[in-house]
Amino acid sequence: MFVKRKIKTMKSGLGLESEEDQKGTTLVPLGPPHEAMFLVLAYLPLFELLCMTQVCRSLAEAVNCDVLPWRIVVKKPLDRRLTDEIMLKIAAAEDGRLTTLALFNCFKITDYGLLRVIAKNPNINKLYIPGCTLITPGGVIKAVQLLAKGSHRLKSIKLSGIYNMNKENLSILCNLLGQNQENQNMRNLYHKRRNHSRIGEDDDGDHQSIDIDVCSKCTETRMVFDCPLDSCSCRGCIICIKRCEECGVCVKDDEDRPEAACLDDLCLGCWMKLPKCSFCNRPYCHEHAEQQQCRVPGSEGFLCVACHDRFLRVV
Repeated sequence: MFVKRKIKTMKSGLGLESEEDQKGTTLVPLGPPHEAMFLVLAYLPLFELLCMTQVCRSLAEAVNCDVLPWRIVVKKPLDRRLTDEIMLKIAAAEDGRLTTLALFNCFKITDYGLLRVIAKNPNINKLYIPGCTLITPGGVIKAVQLLAKGSHRLKSIKLSGIYNMNKENLSILCNLLGQNQENQNMRNLYHKRRNHSRIGEDDDGDHQSIDIDVCSKCTETRMVFDCPLDSCSCRGCIICIKRCEECGVCVKDDEDRPEAACLDDLCLGCWMKLPKCSFCNRPYCHEHAEQQQCRVPGSEGFLCVACHDRFLRVV
């Protein structure tokens, strides 16, 4: 037997169909997927998992029976599309076995959808909802209260970007998690914040149980960072203390800071190490390195977006 329609339909649905695919479809011998495919399923976010269910029946059964019942991780590009109704449909098959619920920047999810999913899955031990701006502090507290019934405890919860969180809300959450708020003052480095979206089995000891704290300078409740330098004890949110995007050290306002093409703050040491625009001599930090849109022919250099646009206007 041969399979061709499934492959063509999947490419078309994902917008990956090429001109060759449109002209004709290559016949592919039908066979089981490689065993390695089943090993990577547990590490894929929801979008890729849903794509896998379209490949073949064995992968669909593995996703629906072995992966989704335990963890739901939603990142780009599904974060803008996920609603309460869609999430409830996805979680309907969990049968109470869900242990990880990670919704990154899903701004259409509300308290109603979150609480419905948690009520049906009381064994969740990792709840990550950063950037879910329609979820309220009251909804977060109710969710943690549901998960704190009996002997069950959350291992970690991430709330950065939830509006109107205050010191009282944080104190209640710490009590529900069974820890003192003072124990939250663990070393938290700014340049490692990108790892906060990592979902793994061994990440519980790497970060705080709650990713937010009370800034000692402005008393607002948000992510608070420490200086990685042993000689510096500064601690505060990014609004109060500017930090290097690359290494996380504090950057003083009175310092003559070198400019970056992406307008992020950089210390002099990191600025010197990064590749720079061939025209204005300004670098991109690694997070915005994809903005290096124009490579200079015949060299390893590049033009930043501003210089590239300026060149086009002149031409």
